[in-house]
Amino acid sequence: MAFHRYLTSFDARKSVHRFADVLVVGAGIAGLRAALEVPSDRTVLVVTKDRLTESNSHYAQGGIAGVMSPEDRFENHVDDTLVAGDGLCDRAVVEHVVREAPAEIEKLVAWGTKFDEENGSLALTREGGHSHRRIVHALGDATGHEVMRAIIAKAQAAENITLWDDTFTVDLLTDSGACVGAAVAHEGMGRVLVWAKQTVLASGGCGMVYRETTNPPVATGDGMAAAFRAGAQLRDMEFMQFHPTVLYVAGSARYLVSEAVRGEGAYLRDVHGRRFMPDFDPRGELAPRDVVSRAIFRTMEKTQHPNVYLDLSHLDPALVKTRFPGIGKVCRGFGLDIATDRIPVRPGAHYMVGGVAVDAHGRTTLPGLWAAGEVTASGLHGANRLASNSLIEGLVFGAACGRGAAKALEGMPDRLTAPPLRNAVPPMDNPNGPLDVTDLTNSLRALMVRKMGIVRDRGRLDEATRDVSFWCKYVLAREFDDRAGWELQNLLTVARLMIDAAVRREESRGTHFRSDFPNRDDSAWGQRHLASPPLEAMR
Repeated sequence: MAFHRYLTSFDARKSVHRFADVLVVGAGIAGLRAALEVPSDRTVLVVTKDRLTESNSHYAQGGIAGVMSPEDRFENHVDDTLVAGDGLCDRAVVEHVVREAPAEIEKLVAWGTKFDEENGSLALTREGGHSHRRIVHALGDATGHEVMRAIIAKAQAAENITLWDDTFTVDLLTDSGACVGAAVAHEGMGRVLVWAKQTVLASGGCGMVYRETTNPPVATGDGMAAAFRAGAQLRDMEFMQFHPTVLYVAGSARYLVSEAVRGEGAYLRDVHGRRFMPDFDPRGELAPRDVVSRAIFRTMEKTQHPNVYLDLSHLDPALVKTRFPGIGKVCRGFGLDIATDRIPVRPGAHYMVGGVAVDAHGRTTLPGLWAAGEVTASGLHGANRLASNSLIEGLVFGAACGRGAAKALEGMPDRLTAPPLRNAVPPMDNPNGPLDVTDLTNSLRALMVRKMGIVRDRGRLDEATRDVSFWCKYVLAREFDDRAGWELQNLLTVARLMIDAAVRREESRGTHFRSDFPNRDDSAWGQRHLASPPLEAMR
């Protein structure tokens, strides 16, 4: 297997250099929250591979979970999170995030976020898996858009923060067993070696490893793959959360239909008009996402129909149109009225629960590297994320990473130097001409749906292992000089790690369902996490 330490060749003696106290990779909610926590007398460079607004955080619809009403309690939110996590949550982490959530939400308000209100107070909704109404939201169903508007403006106004968009992080740089920055490709300056005393990884998820996904095109697992190559530990890579309701119109881009739609009372019906969720769970449509996704999958199998339907016709039309203006607009583009028509939906890859292992402060196993948000396995989500717990995780852990990185700076010298690092990717024997990167990417994404999807078994996983390993042999051995090639290499790396973990976990838990091991097995697995093998074992 051709797993190289670095994707590209470089020589520090002949490179363009940039220095910063703290480098933040990713400009979603976790990355910018980390940057804003660093004291103003320290320099922060934030790099993001596309526009500042192009992140999973920006596209979040539902909202942010937090105990914000007298009818709710911290203990309720903790219990709901633990139940959804199916025995793998770190209770201490859950309790910490839940207790920090209200203060982080209030901070967003202070920074200019305009959440929806009712009678002068924050409007709260309920989503699947939540026992109480505790989800704050904005612009009806465009919470991420409004939150990121405010937090981007706050970061742009900070004199110590520099923002680089259109900058691809090719690899994390390491020296003497520690992270010392990153090799990036800047649209204007070309290849740059960014040297940082501390680095925060907040690059988001990897939903684009699947053909059916709610994620934007930037979600190609770059940070996970780079951390793996750099020697940081990854864990729980078998747990990809599928969102139950993705708008399914043949030939169109997939569009997330928020959890909050079911939270407000929408029903799921099969092609014959039958409401089926009560057959699978007493909570009906408000069951956790893994339960609902599998129920939809089984129903689609039974009816031999490519989708099921969301039905809002029994709800107040005025409420529906006011609460979900964005979803309503998208549906109107297909001639559908969400207040009266049944909306075709099916599950799609949504959120990576596993990732770079971090402690309660956001520290990775690689000195000098911190991580926050979807790129991590923090212990908050366990085996399945509770709806609307992702943005609050990004805020709480982003702040922790910023504080931790700033504290680590106190014991470091003021001078910044560039270590004489060099790397050369060996040329391939018999490269057989250029690769069709688009074709390979599409083939990988289709394979992951067929063999590493909602329902898995050893036979299909073994086939996936063989196919992906074969592609890795000749794709990872090449040196690319563009974003599409690097993204393909990162997607293959992440896919290989995901499949490896899914093969090893011989039970069903949370988002990981094995039809050949259909039950949760606490006697054999308990709270056992699966660490990904090191780079050396994959070569």
